Amino acid sequence: MQEINRNIQEGNFKQMYLLCGEERYLKRQYAERLKTALCNEGDNMNNHFYEGKDVPVGEIIDLAETLPFLAERRVIFISNSGLFKSGGEKMAEYLTEPNESTLFIFVESEVDKRSKLYKTLQTKGHIAEFNIQDENTLKRWIAGILKKEGKRITERTVELFLTKTGTDMENIQMELEKLITYCLEKDVITDEDVEAICTTRVTNQIFDMITAIAQKNTTRALELYYDLLALKEPPLRILFLIARQCNMLLQTKELKTKGFDNRAIGTKLGVPPFIAGKYVTQATAFKTSTLRNAVKKCVDAEEAVKTGKMNDMMSVEMLIVSVL
Repeated sequence: MQEINRNIQEGNFKQMYLLCGEERYLKRQYAERLKTALCNEGDNMNNHFYEGKDVPVGEIIDLAETLPFLAERRVIFISNSGLFKSGGEKMAEYLTEPNESTLFIFVESEVDKRSKLYKTLQTKGHIAEFNIQDENTLKRWIAGILKKEGKRITERTVELFLTKTGTDMENIQMELEKLITYCLEKDVITDEDVEAICTTRVTNQIFDMITAIAQKNTTRALELYYDLLALKEPPLRILFLIARQCNMLLQTKELKTKGFDNRAIGTKLGVPPFIAGKYVTQATAFKTSTLRNAVKKCVDAEEAVKTGKMNDMMSVEMLIVSVL
């Protein structure tokens, strides 16, 4: 990120950039910064945008070889192409000696760091990886946005807010906009404001459901299930999320037994340390054998639905009652 900011500030750009990683908000922000810095507004002759699988690589290469029209450079943006996982060999070969007046900006969610195209970008350009931000970074970012709006918030209320939004910065931004509008006449945002206006993500409701099951509170677990159904969540998606949560808890328990701390567990699971801490706390309520059995029951429930032995809604309901 610092490299891109420095390039923009100095007006000295790499010929190719790859923006990758799970954090969509930051990728979008930096892609926009590069677009603003590199592209003249309204210039449709020299600025080109491709998105999705099956992008026409041959057409893009032909375009890249064409000199810019009454401009310093031609800029090609390619998003979510999948070329960094498969099918990028032809592009990689071209980028070893590209037309010097053409710049490339790739924006991808998933990449294979072993691919020829990725290695080419490492050598010839700049790769910026945007990962999920840690808790402290998110807290500072949230506090900064609220401060600009003349609002204050306590650390405890920020933590409550994050339990509802998760770590996705696009989702956080959207929920912050709702919260700021709701608290238009207030200086201090409270827990009650967050509870009143912020939407709890489905994954967090699954977490609460597993907590209710751990506490032997079947009534609460079923209430959460029916709430998700009322929100038009498909039963099989709910089943998938329950299975995923049980599997994450199983991995957490095994890693904790091996002596890993929350930060190391978070790295292994691909989640921030504060989320890993929640998993550690929840995992202590279960035996390892119980979690293994829960994962198996989830697989059995899915099979029962797919083979027609039971309808999806009833299958998940019975799973919740009997899973742990």
